[in-house]
Amino acid sequence: MFHRGHEHSGRMAHLVDELDLRDFDFFAWDARGHGRSPGERGYSPSFATSVRDVQSFIEHIRDTFGIAEEDMVVLAQSVGAVLVSTWAHDYAPKVRCLVLASPAFKVKLYVPFARTGLRLMQALRGNFFVNSYVKSKFLTHDPVRQASYDADPLIARAISVNILLALYEAGERVVADAQAITIPTQLLISGADWVVHHRPQHEFFARLGSPVKEKHVLDGFYHDTFGEAGRKQAVDLARDFIQRRFAELPLPADLLNADRHGATFEESTSLARPLPLLSPRGLFWALARLNMKLGGWLSDGVSLGHRTGFDSGSTLDYVYRNTASGAGPIGRLVDRQYLNSIGWRGIRQRKVHLEELLCKAMDRLRADGRSVRLLDIAAGHGRYALEALNNYPQLPDSILLRDFSEINVRDGTALIREKNLQDLARFEKGDAFDRASVAGVQPRPTVGIVSGLYELFPENDLVRNSLAGMADAIEPGGYLIYTGQPWHPQLELIARALTSHRGGKAWVMRRRTQAEMDQLVGVAGFEKIDQRIDEWGIFTVSLARRVAA
Repeated sequence: MFHRGHEHSGRMAHLVDELDLRDFDFFAWDARGHGRSPGERGYSPSFATSVRDVQSFIEHIRDTFGIAEEDMVVLAQSVGAVLVSTWAHDYAPKVRCLVLASPAFKVKLYVPFARTGLRLMQALRGNFFVNSYVKSKFLTHDPVRQASYDADPLIARAISVNILLALYEAGERVVADAQAITIPTQLLISGADWVVHHRPQHEFFARLGSPVKEKHVLDGFYHDTFGEAGRKQAVDLARDFIQRRFAELPLPADLLNADRHGATFEESTSLARPLPLLSPRGLFWALARLNMKLGGWLSDGVSLGHRTGFDSGSTLDYVYRNTASGAGPIGRLVDRQYLNSIGWRGIRQRKVHLEELLCKAMDRLRADGRSVRLLDIAAGHGRYALEALNNYPQLPDSILLRDFSEINVRDGTALIREKNLQDLARFEKGDAFDRASVAGVQPRPTVGIVSGLYELFPENDLVRNSLAGMADAIEPGGYLIYTGQPWHPQLELIARALTSHRGGKAWVMRRRTQAEMDQLVGVAGFEKIDQRIDEWGIFTVSLARRVAA
């Protein structure tokens, strides 16, 4: 159970008896900066950090008590429900079902232009705290709950402005892309809610990707849905939904053909369709392309993208190095703006996460007394793989980097020499989608990496072929590190204004939800065990173990 903002786990303890689920164990947390958890009250380094905390809490229950994700129900209120919804979207857990009560996708601030003002103040002052305007009488009609709220010393009325603003952004993202959530979900909406808006909750439900979903609007209820005077109605609905989910076998949505139908297929098809040149949007994007051409005269990064493709290994290596270069001070300024775009910041964070999980995989292998033989089947220049080893205490036994581009093979070989790793590393040309070619690599790897490749190809058959090759190559008990792109705020900009390394064509991407990507990996013979995602929710890096054949 996940509590609402400002509160703590004790405020939900009454549900243990009221839900009367005799065969269930109950777990609840105090969110970071709330209740008895440490840290400044109402503060978290980022909303993504708090979402990661949800994953850590689930893993703790799984590992400590031996409860499989498939046997868990997650129940959450208000801000807790937004955390859980974002977690369900970004991490694609396999829990049995979700019960979400009055998710705070859009808080009622009542002051005109409040978000704009808060963002401006944050830019000028740095982070600060905002006290909640909400009084107990606007949360519940129950006088006992009102009194306990007013007297509770563990309730923190302040919220960090970085979390408040990020709450809005996460809510907008999850509502817009709710189709990515395929977990059976019950949504309970308080009909007389003073705290959060109704409309985003209805939009979220309409877009939910789960074939099993239900919505109930509770007339007259204030925001504290499970703490209302008439909460028996909400509790009974939740209990019934939970019991029905456990009376049936879980049937995960089949996403293996999401490249042929569904939301992301329709989205990419629309982006690939040319716009009428003289339409307002056609003129807008023609101007954007012209702007990128002009930028290429000044910025070395933009110029490189035009020459090799904005999705090429050369461009990614330039983004990783993150050193602005161009024609004079103006060119460097333009290049810095280019390198600081949200997509490239996400790419650099993906590199950090990839290095982190690579070190984790090597640690696990060393702890088991096994050799570390590294394979990257689409390495670009190989910078992220080689630089991950800089601070690692023990080098792998072997490193094999592959790529289909002659330029990447040439420059990657030079990078190996630059880092004095030629005694244990080599770079060769290879097709990452040729199952036999990948399966036949020598020496047989214990860690395989595929980073930034599958995101560039919409077809799942290609991905399945590549993953099958990786499963053939990697020893049972070995590890696969793979990346995903479940969401991106600049998809249309990329499709309309940037070009691909494949013949200078438009760079049109089809997003894969994390659930889809994990399903493809699972079918190939791997079990996902860990994941990281950047604070914007764009790029994921996951670690999976090769299960026995």
